[in-house]
Amino acid sequence: MRKLAQVILFGAVMAASTHAARADAVEDYFKGKSITIMIGYGAGGSDDLWARLLGRHMNRFMPGSPTVVPQNVPGAGSLVAANQAFKTAPKDGTVMALINRGVPFEPLLGNKAAQFDPRQFNYIGSPDRDTIVAFVRTDGPVQKLSELRNKELIVAATGSGADSLTYPVMLRDLFHLKLRIVQGYPGSRDMNLAVERGEAHGTFISYDTALREPGLKDGTRRLLVQGRLTPDPRIKDVPGLNDLDLSPAERKAAEFFLLRADMGRPFVAPPGVPADRLAALRKAFRDTLLDAATQEDASRQGLNVSLISPDELMKTLDAAYRFDEKTIDMVRKTMQEAEKK
Repeated sequence: MRKLAQVILFGAVMAASTHAARADAVEDYFKGKSITIMIGYGAGGSDDLWARLLGRHMNRFMPGSPTVVPQNVPGAGSLVAANQAFKTAPKDGTVMALINRGVPFEPLLGNKAAQFDPRQFNYIGSPDRDTIVAFVRTDGPVQKLSELRNKELIVAATGSGADSLTYPVMLRDLFHLKLRIVQGYPGSRDMNLAVERGEAHGTFISYDTALREPGLKDGTRRLLVQGRLTPDPRIKDVPGLNDLDLSPAERKAAEFFLLRADMGRPFVAPPGVPADRLAALRKAFRDTLLDAATQEDASRQGLNVSLISPDELMKTLDAAYRFDEKTIDMVRKTMQEAEKK
């Protein structure tokens, strides 16, 4: 019995020593290095603010206290950043990317420009859960969702996989609402400037981004629709997709499409990052966002911390891949036809 106890004690000591050695190795690796956060959009939008928030605080929670450097890599609704993170970025734990919530679904939807398998990304987490809204001028031609059946609304958008493009495409091509989409803007700041200049009547952006725009306060902008089947409890008196008269097949397609809302703002690392460094990144990401000083900083910028874990992100992605092919193909064909227009 005494011998068994000695064996157990020896095993526990060895396990503790191994864990300490690994922790020391991770700290030694990151000491003196920098971690780049690739931001899939231009400066000024919510994604940019979130990444820069992490840049200011995350080094306090990383072993070795490496510098964290945000870097804007705009293009194709963050598809450029996703491709770089998957294909060419170092796989050593020194690079993360903040990509659009819809980008992990692009390969499933047949986008050949998506040169990655989203299930092979290492998901770090998401800092928030936000809702996409149509943010429109109050002097524009459309002021009610029902009016989109007969009146055209011009909206500004970024690129493939981005909420600003995919949401109006679905409303236009799957639900037959009258939307004309002008795409190619680098980010939400540029889209909002386009609306300000009169190049478009509105745009699809996150609710938190809309709240920071002065138009809601001065009465020159309003919310036309929220991109959910069931309303976001924060958003009062704004219709959701449930307010449209959808067929059973359309409703199922909407359920599949709207899974992206559960991805939040995914931070990803390339495949192949060593497990101990990946664990350190995930823990530091979570600890940073749960930190009181970080949350106070976020609140000053109108950012609301609502963590989504890596496991939750993977479950959402797995759920998308379990949808029946008929429903996926319905959405796929809608998106592919949109690319041709």
